[in-house]
Amino acid sequence: MTNFLPVCTALAAALALCPPLAADETTSERDIWQLDAGTENADEFGTLNPDEMTLNRAIDNATRGKIDMMTCAQGYLMTKMGNHGDARTIFRRCAEAGYTGTMTWMSYMEENGFGRDGIDPEAAARWNRQAADLGDPVAQLNYGLDLLRGRGVAPDPEAGQRWVDRAATAGDRSAIELQRSDYDYRAVTPDADESRYDKNLF
Repeated sequence: MTNFLPVCTALAAALALCPPLAADETTSERDIWQLDAGTENADEFGTLNPDEMTLNRAIDNATRGKIDMMTCAQGYLMTKMGNHGDARTIFRRCAEAGYTGTMTWMSYMEENGFGRDGIDPEAAARWNRQAADLGDPVAQLNYGLDLLRGRGVAPDPEAGQRWVDRAATAGDRSAIELQRSDYDYRAVTPDADESRYDKNLF
């Protein structure tokens, strides 16, 4: 089995050198998101020192439809760095290519309003449902929670429990804990902003 620890350590060290965006900067200033400016040089014979490890390459790959696991993983780094716009671009393209993990990240982006104006619980629930239908246990748990809470969808406790049960059968520990708590979603999300999940009375 390949040991990824040295690679992860080097990546973490490199990320520490990436400055955050100031409030008045935009994500179009892509040079600040690069891990390394690189020395790419293209001519009629090919490309010398191709730009392979920068976040810009991941954005370009996603934009051109060149999707792979490494490109999709860069979306996580970008959103953790505060570059939600480009993270959204990568997650959406990867989700469209069938990567269920990025569908759950799109749900997270919609639920928190990252990379857009305002939150969209309905879109968040749709992304969870799409990944859940494709068999992703995390999405099955999340969609079950959506149904239990009535967040982004009409409340349906029985359907919510069935989705949680699917996730638990797949081995998701949070889903198993939720079953043991008699499907009380607060057991697995104790730090959630409860006001967000209050039912509208009008």
